[in-house]
Amino acid sequence: MARNIKVSIIEDDETLRDGYAFLIGATEGYDVISTYCSYDEASKKIATDKPDVILLDIELPGVNGIDAIPKLKKLLPNCYILILTVYESEKQIFNALAAGASGYLTKNTPSAKIIESIKEVREGGGPMSINIARLVIRSFQKNQESPLSKRETQILELIGEGKSRGQIANELFIDLETVRSHIKNIYLKLDVNSRADAIKLARQNKLI
Repeated sequence: MARNIKVSIIEDDETLRDGYAFLIGATEGYDVISTYCSYDEASKKIATDKPDVILLDIELPGVNGIDAIPKLKKLLPNCYILILTVYESEKQIFNALAAGASGYLTKNTPSAKIIESIKEVREGGGPMSINIARLVIRSFQKNQESPLSKRETQILELIGEGKSRGQIANELFIDLETVRSHIKNIYLKLDVNSRADAIKLARQNKLI
């Protein structure tokens, strides 16, 4: 008989942590062997827990989830890490996958899909929420010959989402003048004179 899949959960929200533990532990074929509120707490004991799969949140006190991934992989080289978070920005997704996560789910994922994903990731799969998979595919479909720099592309995407210059500055932790300078360069490179034209041209040419 196949043994149960051993799962550890690292999630700072106690209600969610207990909810996941109950949900997974009550499912045949799965054992929740430990739960932790932070990586710092988990690092003291998780190597002796020897889970097959770790459910990991990104927004954690102390060491955040993305920075925790390589540390966990070092402690448990054969363990699979499945991100379960509210974040669905391209940057967070690619940072998590590049750091060694094997799957990426958002917290609005149905419980049955979370259970299924734990099994899938242990079998070598790369489960993702539908919205995350769309973002990843869209990123690969972008025009690789774009005249825009990575930062300019990022800013144009935020403009496309309806963000103001001030909001873009806050989100990217840069000053307003830098945003203005990037937008000016975007207009020059695309030979346009307005936000609407820049977005339209960028979408037609798969720059965003």
